[in-house]
Amino acid sequence: MKDKTKILETFENPNPERDYTIIHKAPEFTSLCPKTGQPDFGTIILEYNPNELCVELKSYKLYLNSYRNEGMFFEAVTNKILEDLVKVLDPSYLKITAKFNVRGGIKSIVEVEYDEFAELEDFDDFDEDEDFSLN
Repeated sequence: MKDKTKILETFENPNPERDYTIIHKAPEFTSLCPKTGQPDFGTIILEYNPNELCVELKSYKLYLNSYRNEGMFFEAVTNKILEDLVKVLDPSYLKITAKFNVRGGIKSIVEVEYDEFAELEDFDDFDEDEDFSLN
């Protein structure tokens, strides 16, 4: 698969000093089932908090359209979209929700997230009984 990130264009965040969320909904997403070759239709919802860059919408539309002839499972295409957008935008947070139309009597939704601060917020290794005194 060729590098699709070259399709994506960006522009400078007009308000980098402010935390805010951008949501784009693309209700006409199409890819191909790699098993049957039949088209899969769905809606891709992009939600992100920009750092320095924002995605330009026409290029984002062309990027999503580039999957029309790609044979990829729902899970793979959703994760690939996230990876490409994180690579290009370097956001503080990005989430892709892919809502695929019913196929074989099953409706599928795939959600994948990126959070640059997730590792900093992971306190699973914190021992509440540990002594933090200076003695």
